[in-house]
Amino acid sequence: MSTEKKKLFKVPHTFVIILFIILFAMALTWVVPAGQFERFKNDQGINVINPDAFNYAEKSPVSIFSVPKHIVEGLVKSAELFFLIVLSGGAFNVIVTSGALQGAIGKIAKRFAHSESIFIPLLTLAFGLICTTQGVNMFIGFAPVMVMIARAMGFDSIVGVAVILLGGAVGFSTGTLNPSTTIVAQKIGELPLYSGIEYRAFSFVVYMIITNIFLIRYAKAVRKTPTLSPMYELDLNDSQSGGLQLDDMGHMDTRKWLVILSLVGALAVIVYGGIRLDWGLTESSAAFLWLGIIAGVFAGFGPSKIAVCFVEGAKKMVSAALIIGMAKSVSGILSAGNIIDTIVFALGNMLNSVPAFAQGMAMYIANNFINAFVTSGSGQAAATMPIIMPLSDMVGITRQTAVLAYNFGDGFSNYILPTSTALMGILGAANIPYDRWMKFMWKMFLIWVATGCVLVFIAQMIHLGPM
Repeated sequence: MSTEKKKLFKVPHTFVIILFIILFAMALTWVVPAGQFERFKNDQGINVINPDAFNYAEKSPVSIFSVPKHIVEGLVKSAELFFLIVLSGGAFNVIVTSGALQGAIGKIAKRFAHSESIFIPLLTLAFGLICTTQGVNMFIGFAPVMVMIARAMGFDSIVGVAVILLGGAVGFSTGTLNPSTTIVAQKIGELPLYSGIEYRAFSFVVYMIITNIFLIRYAKAVRKTPTLSPMYELDLNDSQSGGLQLDDMGHMDTRKWLVILSLVGALAVIVYGGIRLDWGLTESSAAFLWLGIIAGVFAGFGPSKIAVCFVEGAKKMVSAALIIGMAKSVSGILSAGNIIDTIVFALGNMLNSVPAFAQGMAMYIANNFINAFVTSGSGQAAATMPIIMPLSDMVGITRQTAVLAYNFGDGFSNYILPTSTALMGILGAANIPYDRWMKFMWKMFLIWVATGCVLVFIAQMIHLGPM
């Protein structure tokens, strides 16, 4: 009976969820009245709506037989984003295969093994910086190792996975450089790529400080009183958590340091190119391609090994890239049915009922709920930004603030949602039950939400730009 219930409540594949959203969008074109805002180019040359000029139009419902065509068109329109995500995944897999990251983490752990106030922030910062361009789920394989390091230092297994999950969460969710979230949203919103990076970097620092204070206090408490840990009994019965020597993670030699340097250099080049040289997705994709080659050469790999590692990493990202194309078809269907502006008009009237000072925060909270159903960050951006961007124009919130609200709402809730592949994959690899994790995590999440509300409120008040 319990087995049948588990099968009954199994979460559908992300592709299935996106397909249901696509079909729901198609159904809306049959029932929602068509309408349009007048549009004009603002001083920066960006197309924006005139919120005072909305008119209903003749209905143009979308047929179910045309849905596959819209999906293919969505994939075609997302080609640049597709290659950016796939190539970045390939490059990063070359770096992971070299062992440079593992060696660097082991070196940090060995150096600061008896000082959690330094050790924990250094590692969360390392995972956070890496996850400014990558998803946290790439570190699923690291979870058992980090648990063993944490246990060897007198902490519980939750500290081991929290270093990865919380550090990675801050890097991914603040969206500093993320190609699969921030860049997707900015591309749809016609914003300069990587614009607003200064405020997102500030948000990264704020979140990193608050998160580390919380995690360090918890780590000290469970080391002093182990029974406070939700994992106390399970950790006692775990016979495989001990015996790790930090030297087992590999030593750092000149080649590995050069690999780490190539990663830092590539990220710096991408940021500079986006801010100063008006780089688009094509140039950023080329930078990741170069990163994979250069990192492989520094690691001492031959051409064939570089190719194999790159292809394996690219394969892991194809699913995420396809989701973008599928989600992109949602806006295509809504546009074909001529109802996007009608939805924006209705949502704008609802948002206008919220006090003006709280509209940005309301947008952020709404994105948290949306993420419960569309857990793919890129898919959520592709599906919702065509509506959110004109909505922000209508209520007077800058598009950059809307991107920030989306980043926070899409990202941080992934670490409490049982539908999150990163969360459940890492908890599964570390043998930590979801309910034990939530006993630790619920306070952290509420702190994150409160912090996000404050940061979005500030962004709204300062009219974070451009646009």
